[in-house]
Amino acid sequence: MPDRGMQTDAEFLKDREIATWLAEAGLKGVKTPDLLVGFGERLNDAGVPVVRGNLGMETLHPQVRGYNHVWRRDVGLQTSDSFTHQEGDRPDFLMSPIQYMLERGIFQMRRRLDQESDEPEFPIFRDFRDAGMTEWYGRGFLLGWSTEINDRGQFGVMTTWTTDRADGFGAVAFDRLEGLLPLFALAVKSTVTREIAESVVGTYLGGDAGDRVLRGEILRGSVQAVSAVLFYADLRGFTRLADTVPRNDLVTMLDDYLDRIATPVEARGGQVLKFLGDGLLATFALDGGDAAAVCETALAAAGDALKGVDEMNRARTAAGAPVMDLDIALHMGEVLYGNVGSANRLDFTVIGPAVNEASRIEALCEKLDVNLLISNSFNETGNGCGGRLESVGRHTLRGVREAQDLFTVRMPAS
Repeated sequence: MPDRGMQTDAEFLKDREIATWLAEAGLKGVKTPDLLVGFGERLNDAGVPVVRGNLGMETLHPQVRGYNHVWRRDVGLQTSDSFTHQEGDRPDFLMSPIQYMLERGIFQMRRRLDQESDEPEFPIFRDFRDAGMTEWYGRGFLLGWSTEINDRGQFGVMTTWTTDRADGFGAVAFDRLEGLLPLFALAVKSTVTREIAESVVGTYLGGDAGDRVLRGEILRGSVQAVSAVLFYADLRGFTRLADTVPRNDLVTMLDDYLDRIATPVEARGGQVLKFLGDGLLATFALDGGDAAAVCETALAAAGDALKGVDEMNRARTAAGAPVMDLDIALHMGEVLYGNVGSANRLDFTVIGPAVNEASRIEALCEKLDVNLLISNSFNETGNGCGGRLESVGRHTLRGVREAQDLFTVRMPAS
């Protein structure tokens, strides 16, 4: 809490209530838009006359670069925007006081809007002035991952506040606002830290595995037996292209192909456990549900992936770009799902003979001149998937004692 200064007893008690609310909200992980709204409303109730509050921050996410939320006293949450890594800085941001502060490493800036000033003018200040606002205050906070506020990826918080009171914030109200803002930023950090953790583990481990890790399932050897459809995919021809395609083009091409495989898996409820260089391993867990329906879902995801890669190959061929074929194996079996690895480096994955068998089945795709191979256990569990599966014979899998009946679905002619 800040020094009481010229505060009245009533103001001091109100500020203590706000500080308590911020602490509890941070501990509960209240979402940042709700934090902004709740803080703005409580400031006004406590006699700190804020008209508008803004909260902007960068984050750590594979698609989202950052967020910006705006609260207004008369409408509540006015806007809540996210920005992708592909987007450049917007023109209004480049001409904003926040960008001015970031470029210069300024953590605090206060401006009267109703008085002449030699300080830089910004288009948004004219908008505020036209709306009857009299003073603006901007404050930046680092969140501990960087030493400079203008570092890219510094994951800091920038928050701004305006008032329409005739004499601006006033000395006492400004001191109260300034004293509470660090607690506001700390509450934001608490929520953002959790959101970043969820984003990172979800990105690198998958949704279910990430949730399990954050719930505390991190002991080596902690596994459980589950029955699942194994979706094993591999891009045929990648090794050959790796020797001829420029490095940057190769990575971009691989990402495009893997996206065409992973997206339909995730869209149909599957979990991508890991990327295997030029392929991936995914699962569709039974979870006590209708096993035949799960097989149908996995088969549909495989069809979507093959169709997506075929469409991309057509476009790449027309553009004179190299292409790769996709091979997929679908297998049903029991696997051990959980933490495997060394004392200090774990992987949350699936292991067991069924995983090896799925890999061996996929390896036969090129030899049998098909892009999709299906095990007999999948065929039996899925009740033949409505008669769409056809046999490609009985085959020996490397490292597996007994030969297995394998099936495919003949894809329509291109």
